[in-house]
Formats: sequence, C-alpha cells, structure tokens
Amino acid sequence: MNRRLRNIFDLGVKELRSLRRDPVLLFLVGWAFTVGVITPGRGAGDASVHNARIAIVDEDRSALSERIADSFYPPYFRPPRNIPLSAAEPLMDQGEITFVLVIPQGFERDLIGDRSDVQLLVDATRMKQAGIGAGYIERIVRGQVKEFLEKTRREAPVTADLVVRTKFNPNLVPAGFQGLVALINHTTLLTVLLTGAAVIREREYGTIEHALAMPITSVEIMLGKLWATALVMTAVVITSLTLVVRGVLDQAIAGSLPLLVTGVVIYLFAATSIGIFLATVARTMPQLGLLAVMVVIPMNMLSGNNTPLEAQPVVLQWLMQFSPSTHFVSVAQAVIFRGATLAEVWIQLSVTAGIGVALFLLALLRFRSSMAAARG
Repeated sequence: MNRRLRNIFDLGVKELRSLRRDPVLLFLVGWAFTVGVITPGRGAGDASVHNARIAIVDEDRSALSERIADSFYPPYFRPPRNIPLSAAEPLMDQGEITFVLVIPQGFERDLIGDRSDVQLLVDATRMKQAGIGAGYIERIVRGQVKEFLEKTRREAPVTADLVVRTKFNPNLVPAGFQGLVALINHTTLLTVLLTGAAVIREREYGTIEHALAMPITSVEIMLGKLWATALVMTAVVITSLTLVVRGVLDQAIAGSLPLLVTGVVIYLFAATSIGIFLATVARTMPQLGLLAVMVVIPMNMLSGNNTPLEAQPVVLQWLMQFSPSTHFVSVAQAVIFRGATLAEVWIQLSVTAGIGVALFLLALLRFRSSMAAARG
C-alpha cells in the first residue's frame, strides 16, 4: 500500500513539473481565472441599461412632462436631449440616440380626462439595451403618472399593486453573477483540457512507453494525473474566488467557503475523469480540443449555469441529470448566493460523487485498453 501511494504521489509530482514547463497552458489557466472572469463580470455581454442615450420630444410643455424628463439620470441614462419630432429618425439612423420618448401636446390635460398616450421609439439594433431599456422607461413614466394622479386626487383605476422584493442580489447587479458563471465554465473546460493534455503529452513525447516498463498500474497513473490536476485547479479556483470575485468584482459569498471548495474538489474528480476518457479517444491535441468543445460546451450551456434547467425541454432536463456539471452548478449557486449549508446540498454532492465514480471507472476501462494496445 505504501508503495502504491508513493507511486501515485511521484506520478502526480511529475505531472506538476510537466505543467510548469508548459508556458502556454500556464498562461491559459492564469488568463481564464483572472481576465476571463473579470471581463464578463465587468459588463462584457451585460444586457442591463447603462448610460443609455435618450431624447425627449416634449410637445406638451407641462409640469408633468418636465417631471418625466427630469426622471432620467445616470447611471442608467445620460441626461436626456430635447429635440423636435423631425430630428428623431435622423438621430436614430446615425446611432446617436437609442430611445426617443414622444410626449404629445395636451398630454397632462388628457391624462386628467382619464385618457392619454405617449410614444416610445427604440433603436432595436442595440439589442442589449433595447428591450430592458424600454421596460425601464415604461416604469419611470408609469411612476410619474401615478404620482401625478394621486396629487390631483384622481387615482388610477388600479385594483392591485404588484410589489417585487428581490431576496438574493436585491440591486440586480449582474457583475458578480456573470463572473461566477464564467468561473464555473472555465473550471470545467480547463480541467478537461489539462488532464487530457497530460495524457496526450506523454503519448507524443514517448514517455508512455517508459511508464509501461515500470512496475506501476493504470490506476496509479490515472490517480497521479487526477490529484495533480485537481490540486492545480482547486488552487486557482480558490485564488480566483478570493482575489477576483470577492476583491475585484465585490461579490460576497453568502455560504461557507470550505463547503464550496469541497464541492469543487468532488466535481474536479468527475471532470478529470472526463478529460482522461477523451484523451484515450483522441490521438492528438487538436482532436482533444475538438472533443472538449463537443462535450464541455453542452455541459456548460445546459447545466443551469447560463439558462435555468426548468426552462429547457423535459428530455434535456432528464439527460442533464447524468452530467456532474448540473449538480455542481446547483451546489455552487446555493452556497454562493443563498448561503446553503451541508444539510441542504449533501444530496447534490453525493450525486456528483457518484457520477464521478462512474466516469472514473469508465475512463479506467478505456485507459487500460489503450495501455494494452500500446504494449501490443
């Protein structure tokens, strides 16, 4: 037993030394867990409204229309421009304005008479802001109209009000959430690539033949690669959570960090097994990269990390229960955002571990067959 443990330890150290001599992979890992997390967290791909350009065509010139115009201010909107109606279309065609709010003449008078309309023109080519921005503007106008009617003692005919209270992320700031989505996605991709690259590297360098001539088993070789990759990925994930997510993106982790790290370690066991299995199928690094894209992207996209699992077709929901990423995402979101404890996530952790064991055995069978073919 001591000899087996020593072999596993030495093989893992060998993998760490090989990774240290690979500057491309080191750069990829460093970039993915720093810039690759900060960029989406800081707003790349963010669909929220920020510094939107709005113009107002105020044909009413009433106190209410002025109050509505004064309701648009940073950081959501730039100070609105007052323009004539004839200038609205040219400015939108030139890309200088995204929203044009048209307040018709007699708006305040007609509103007191219980009927009045405003028009909102939207440049829909700015897809990331058009839909959400229109909703913002509608709420702002409705709020001012309701307040005006209350002051004139003519209540709007509303029988019920919908009050929304956001429990988690009450300010609806997407920075931390998007950064954590990227962190989880990069963890899956880099784990598969690092483990697979370790196997492909040995085959290309011819060191697999040296391993075959040594008194070591396939299980020891796999476990050596597994613990080395898991150690590296766990270290970079903890560093990224502490320095990037908490420090740069200012996203608090509501739950226990040790519990989250435990979930990461269990998930890495499954992800490294996937990497070894793919490396036994691929013969070169380009083939491994293509296989990783075919496997990792669906795992990331359908795991509930980008789109809620319940919003997907029932067949996909059923199939994704066999993916370790689905259960890991559930654990990570529960611990990070909702402060879940072990009593609330132990089932997902157990399922992730079970899937990891199954993937490890499958990868071991494939790895043994490839080793036997190499001996022959």
